[in-house]
Amino acid sequence: MSAHTGPMPLTKPDGTPFVTVKSDEQWKSQLTPAEYHVLREAGTERAFTGEYTDTKTRGTYSCRACGAHLFTSDTKFDSHCGWPSFYSALAGDAIIEIEDRSMGMKRVEVRCASCGSHLGHVFEGEGYGTPTDLRYCINSVSIRLDPVEQPPAGS
Repeated sequence: MSAHTGPMPLTKPDGTPFVTVKSDEQWKSQLTPAEYHVLREAGTERAFTGEYTDTKTRGTYSCRACGAHLFTSDTKFDSHCGWPSFYSALAGDAIIEIEDRSMGMKRVEVRCASCGSHLGHVFEGEGYGTPTDLRYCINSVSIRLDPVEQPPAGS
């Protein structure tokens, strides 16, 4: 079950249009079936199966659908929940948060502010020792890591 049914909206909750707008056919031709299911149908990948769950590589995580920068490795932490976890999104309006009452509980869905694609959910007050007490629980298939180039050893 997902937070969203039907086509993803073309506007943000405040009515302003997303920067990146494509037809379902365009999204389907650009994304793999698994990416499309999560990003455009608000699906969820299985826990502990995503490529970034345990990644320690330094860099910036961007939206796999549109390329907008969303998170940095500096805010990624080990939550042991089965999905990549971050305690903060990039400053500004990189993401939008929408109340989600599916699954019989209140959650907050996280979407890319540039294209409206589903990324995951954010949870508060779980007791992780992070500066924000937030856990952005993000599907690996929703994001792409752009690694920071490491200087050569000895330089």
